[in-house]
Amino acid sequence: MLVKDRMTTNPVTVNPNTVVSEALRAMRQNNVRRMPVLDRKDRLVGIISEKDLLYASPSPATSLNVYEIGYLLSKLKIKEIMAKDIITVTEDAPLEEAARIMIDNAVSGLPVMQGDKVVGIITETDIFKTLVEMMGGRDAGIRVTLQVLDQPGSLRDIAGAIASIGGDIVTLGTFYSEDGSRGTLVIKVCGVEKSALIEALEPIGAEIIDVRVS
Repeated sequence: MLVKDRMTTNPVTVNPNTVVSEALRAMRQNNVRRMPVLDRKDRLVGIISEKDLLYASPSPATSLNVYEIGYLLSKLKIKEIMAKDIITVTEDAPLEEAARIMIDNAVSGLPVMQGDKVVGIITETDIFKTLVEMMGGRDAGIRVTLQVLDQPGSLRDIAGAIASIGGDIVTLGTFYSEDGSRGTLVIKVCGVEKSALIEALEPIGAEIIDVRVS
């Protein structure tokens, strides 16, 4: 799955000369928490978040009264508070690459680029939604967690055991130990009873960590 499959296309954008109050209004009207900042030639020059807007204040604010603060905030422009060191991702990047970039840089959203053009935005919410789908979070069935040795044939044996009792694997996730010697499989199975699934998996040597109906 690629970034373009999960990104929001035609993202809400703002220009550098927009005042803070207008940008905040646009965010709330469109239910977004970050906006790419584009110049007059639609080039990406920054990114602004809801947090940036909510915490924005003129530097001499502490010595001003409430009316003076309000006046200065009404004049404060996006270009004065936007992040200019922009971290982006390309639309044809794998989704896990976008997730890695977010984690490594402690950001919650990335403008998506096609060359020098902004074509979308991908956020941590998009990643979470994908994870829920990949792990079968909305699918009925039996969720079983197994720990297996990382060796050829392990997955074949598990799939064969499930197929032998008429079970259907809906989703499968793989997680490895730090040394790579063992793997944890999280499988969602439908079409079988819980007791029958446990009975079929026990003989293959995989350690059953957790089994639950979901």
